[in-house]
Amino acid sequence: MSSIKVPPLGESITEATVARWVKNEGDIVAPGETIVELETDKITVEVPSVAGGVLTKRHYSEGDTVHVDDVLAELDESARRGEVRAGPAARRLAAESDIDLTTVTGTGRGGVVSKP
Repeated sequence: MSSIKVPPLGESITEATVARWVKNEGDIVAPGETIVELETDKITVEVPSVAGGVLTKRHYSEGDTVHVDDVLAELDESARRGEVRAGPAARRLAAESDIDLTTVTGTGRGGVVSKP
């Protein structure tokens, strides 16, 4: 797991507002891809992913105030290595239907692919 933190925003700027989440929990993100946009009185900052993986937890909502070094979100890097988090029923159904699970975005808890 990796943590996405509020980056340094400038010499005298210590806090920002979560303006917009670009990625949702369960989304697969690539290294460097924008996760969230933060706004201050002077600038808007795009916060990138520190690694590739699945966004598993967002700690703040849009409109919340955050401070430098606060943890904004958690990222599960196992998806980066090609591992798919899926339940046994989903794996069996995917195999029977000839579906590549690496192309499916999991909507279960923590981005797990589950049988509908």
